[in-house]
Amino acid sequence: MEANSLDQIINKKKEKLNFLKKKIKIEDLKYKIAKFDKYIDFKDKIYSNFMKGKFSLIAEIKKASPSAGIIIDDYNPEKIAAIYQKNNSTCLSVLTEEDFFNGSLDHISKIKEKVNLPILCKDFFIDKFQIPLSKSFGADAILLIVAALNQNKLEELYNTALEYEMSVIIEVHTIEEAERISSFNNAMIGINNRNLKTLKTNLNNTFEIYKTLKNFDGILISESGIKNKDDILKISNQTNIKTFLIGESLLKNLDDNSIFSLL
Repeated sequence: MEANSLDQIINKKKEKLNFLKKKIKIEDLKYKIAKFDKYIDFKDKIYSNFMKGKFSLIAEIKKASPSAGIIIDDYNPEKIAAIYQKNNSTCLSVLTEEDFFNGSLDHISKIKEKVNLPILCKDFFIDKFQIPLSKSFGADAILLIVAALNQNKLEELYNTALEYEMSVIIEVHTIEEAERISSFNNAMIGINNRNLKTLKTNLNNTFEIYKTLKNFDGILISESGIKNKDDILKISNQTNIKTFLIGESLLKNLDDNSIFSLL
């Protein structure tokens, strides 16, 4: 998505949040959260694999994206989640942004009824209200995009997520963004291989940004543009990265994907 597309998404998100914040009370969200009993520690599951030297796959569920258009016509999030679980995926990433990705928070709660995997709410987080909102639907983790947030807002959302006992992935696209996040010790860091201006993916982005983050003590994740198990092995052999967030290449070949053989 181009920089102005990111702005369009953020502006649309602000409009929706202004409406939702008038309609939904925080107290009601906290009540839903307290009643829900299927939360799973997202970060702990990945960290456990990492300590054993095993790969972790965050398998993404989405119907569409600005770069790919409609990915799956007959979109059934619960069915996709069941296939991912059957193939030993570590965690799920569920795209919930409605206008540009055809997602919904409802998809998280429906998936949680069918599978027993931790779920990342993949959306554009700009307001701390979104954190209890996403958790009230069953989300175990959130993703914060550095390109969409100033430093104060990034810290506010990160700290709020920790207060709600949610795991956090902080996503960077550039070396400059990676230099901003050295103090987020409890976060996982996602290195996105997609250029936000051209929409093209390049795995070299992981290798370049890794040079800045190689001393980071936490979990590093390579995201986007990973097409097969050879890409995973190439990244793993040149870095200490063992965790991968993959969407389109899985969704286009759900039934027999070589990536699953690594798990």
